[in-house]
Amino acid sequence: MGKIEANVDLPASQEKVWAVVSDFSRWGEWFTIHKSWKSEVPAEPTVGSTLTGVVSVLNMPNTITWTVDAFEAPSTLTISGNGMAGAKLAVTMTVTARGDSSALSLESTFEGQMIVGAIGAAIERAGRKDLATSLTELAALVS
Repeated sequence: MGKIEANVDLPASQEKVWAVVSDFSRWGEWFTIHKSWKSEVPAEPTVGSTLTGVVSVLNMPNTITWTVDAFEAPSTLTISGNGMAGAKLAVTMTVTARGDSSALSLESTFEGQMIVGAIGAAIERAGRKDLATSLTELAALVS
């Protein structure tokens, strides 16, 4: 199983950051692996709701059917999903208040039949780079 984690301080309140990261319709503005939604997105996530989207790492798109596993506004969102070729992904985002600013912790795990060995290592490296870009985009968006 691959795992990617990052923590970043953001120049915006917890509520402002939460409003962006928990709004699936805004993921295209900052979450670089997210390419599109193939289903309607809920106005507000609820535990158990599902949605289908396309993610891409290393220019390899995969359609993922996501389920909201945890939603505790304004701090925690966890989704997990299954995609083509047995791919399984999970993403947890936690937003913590830090006075007038906030901190975001993002953790992603992934596994699958084709995500092993050298390919798995390459996906993990690319995922770290994509995550760093995503967090830079998010910081610009909320500042």
